[in-house]
Formats: sequence, structure tokens, C-alpha cells
Amino acid sequence: MDFVLTLSSHPVARYAILAFTGIFAGFLNSVAGGGSLLTLPVLIFLGLPGATDANGTNRLAIMIQNIVGVAGFRRKGVSDFGYGISITIPAMLGAAVGALLVIKLGKIDKSGVIFNRALAGIMIAVLAITLFNPLKRFQSEIENLSRHRKVMARLIFFILGIYMGFIQAGVGFMIIATLTTVNGFDLVRTNALKMLVVLFCTLVALAIFIRQGYVIWGLGVALGLSNAAGAWIGSHWAVEKGDQRIRIVLVCAVLVFSAHLMWKSFFPT
Repeated sequence: MDFVLTLSSHPVARYAILAFTGIFAGFLNSVAGGGSLLTLPVLIFLGLPGATDANGTNRLAIMIQNIVGVAGFRRKGVSDFGYGISITIPAMLGAAVGALLVIKLGKIDKSGVIFNRALAGIMIAVLAITLFNPLKRFQSEIENLSRHRKVMARLIFFILGIYMGFIQAGVGFMIIATLTTVNGFDLVRTNALKMLVVLFCTLVALAIFIRQGYVIWGLGVALGLSNAAGAWIGSHWAVEKGDQRIRIVLVCAVLVFSAHLMWKSFFPT
């Protein structure tokens, strides 16, 4: 991965790398899922401190992508604003906590060693969960909006909010698993709610990162627009969702990125 660091010194090469990564990540999110596992490591490889600048800049890209996503679901008439708000509010509170925690970590861990190791471990764990879906057997096809399930969902979303504020990568699968398991929602409704929750949690976390000065606007906008472009390409691509070839590419990319993050944390240059 050292070639990435060498290229990143040239502005044109830096934006080209981001554009390619964003398009590929957006495409993956549309046809297989997991694209968000790639964008944060690439920002780190481009020289941005992981816990702060890379993390904050990545939120700007995520926000742009989710604005497009929410608008798309609303145009198709898929919306559940009432229940969405009930789980979004605790998630937003959690996101504020998570963002403040990771910024504090970034100020303490200036070398990025702790964050890089944590990110590498999380990438492997989320990839494994995404591929094998251990919660699938607990998913229900019967919708359940009992008081007990609503309280459980709000508590889980507060915890997920902390994760979203802290690092966010791979949270989409966690949200889908929660809504299909706890509430028994179908995937269309679940994806609409996921977009809503992620959008508002990202706004909260992004506001905190902006206030602290940890957003590189040019890079974030470039990554966000290329993400949206990749998602559009993926939505028109004649590939069955979950296509094995796409998943193989994702697995290889995540393994390479996580291995490099671990190498950097143990053998910094």
C-alpha cells in the first residue's frame, strides 16, 4: 500500500484515488453491501489521521450518499417517518457520545496506533458477520411492534448510535439485522428506515467533527459524489444482489486494507 501514500502527495492522484474508491464503494453498497468498509481506510492511507480527519471527512461523504438514498425511497413512496423518528432520536444521542469519544481518543492517540488496530479488527468482524449472517435464523417474517419490542429497539439503536458516532463502518448491516430480528420488518421498509437513521446520526456526528475542525471539505465532497455515482451505476447493473464475484473482491480488499492497518500500527514508519 506504500504506492498509495506516494501517489497521495500529488493532488490529482489523491482525488483520482478517492473517485475510484467512492465509485467502487457505492457500487458495492448497491449490489452486495460493505462498501463503507473501504472508504475510511483509504482516507487513512492518503495521510489523514484516522480517528479525527479521516473519520470526519468520511461522514461528509456518507451524508451525501444517504441524502440521495432517503430522497429515492421517498420518491418511491417508501417511508415510515413515525417509527423512524422513535428509533432515530436515541441513535442520534448515541452518535453524539460516540463522536466525542473518538475525537478524545484521537487527541490522546496521536500516532493512530489504537484506532488503526481497532478499525482493522472491526473490518474483519463486520465482514465475517456480513458474509455469514449469524442472526439470519432469528429473523422473523411477522411484524412485531409491541411495547417490549419498541423499547428493545430504542435501546439497541442507542448502542448502534454510539458505534455510528465512533466509526460507522458496516453499521448498515447491524441496522438491518436489528429491524428484521426485533421488529420483523421486510427489507424494503428496513432499508428506508436504515437510510433515515444513518442520515440523522451522520448529521449529528458530522456537526461535531466540523466544530472540532476535522473535516477536509474538498476530499469529503469528492468522495460523496463518487459514492453516489457508484450507487447509481450499481442500481442499473445487471448483477444479482450478492453476486459471488463482487463479494470476493470485497473480501480481498478488506483483508488487504485491514492487514496494512495492522502493519502500520505495529511497524510505523
